[in-house]
Amino acid sequence: MKKVAIMTDSNSGLTPEQAAEMGVFVLPMPIIVDGRTYYENVDITPAEFYAKQRQGLCITTSQPSPELLMSMWDKLLQDYAEIVYIPMSSQLSNSCQSALLFSAKYGGRVQVVDNVRISVTQWMAVQDARLLAERGLNARQIKKVLEDEAHDATIYICVDTLTYLKKSGRVTPAAAAIGTALQIKPVLTIQGGKLDSYAKARGKKAAFRMMMKALRNDLHTRLRKLDEKGRLVLGMASIWMPTEEIHAWLSRFQAEFPGREIVYGPLTLSIGCHTGAGAFGIGAVRRHTLDEELPPLS
Repeated sequence: MKKVAIMTDSNSGLTPEQAAEMGVFVLPMPIIVDGRTYYENVDITPAEFYAKQRQGLCITTSQPSPELLMSMWDKLLQDYAEIVYIPMSSQLSNSCQSALLFSAKYGGRVQVVDNVRISVTQWMAVQDARLLAERGLNARQIKKVLEDEAHDATIYICVDTLTYLKKSGRVTPAAAAIGTALQIKPVLTIQGGKLDSYAKARGKKAAFRMMMKALRNDLHTRLRKLDEKGRLVLGMASIWMPTEEIHAWLSRFQAEFPGREIVYGPLTLSIGCHTGAGAFGIGAVRRHTLDEELPPLS
């Protein structure tokens, strides 16, 4: 029997094809559109999702059903001794807390990681879990390492339209109308797993400069020690954006941080529900390496 299975949800941005290549497992997250439930990367694509969003259909996110989650665990435990499950941040959804509750039925064989991650930072946590498993750590030890490092990440997101923030109640209709007229681009941040307002800028270029300044400040302050040790990787993600525009923003990002490794991935539909298409984010996250000395583990 294999030792440790690494599992996450589709909020990590991992597609089924990427997950298969990495040897990890992805739980598709449900999206409810006008009362009908779809599953990300299973029966709804990003193109279909954002087309429905532009039509003004009622769209909400939801937790995966207990039956779907536990049936996936049951199947994996036929081949693996243990599971490390890395869901999206407990600060953004109740799905993590539900998974923690359900895992109690498995006698410690399922370890649910609450390391307040989403998108590229969640993706990197999955990669770290794989590497830690390869180094011989058991599921409980992997969970401890990832949770101890939960706050070793930072994300800033530029929102292209105020339409969906207005729908979710994060901005008032009046503020949305004024902001749209003035080309105001809200900048949101995820620090410790919670999505919060950070600042506002006139246009995407100004928002990008603001995000660069904020990220550089994080690298020079609370993330400084990790950065000096080469333990950080920078990331960029976007939501349903033309390829040429993605490349343009990546080029600007690389120019601001020459010589740095930058990973790219899509922002997930759960975030897209609140931001709409055209949003993009940048950030930094801790990563593990094979030659890294691990902290003492019990």
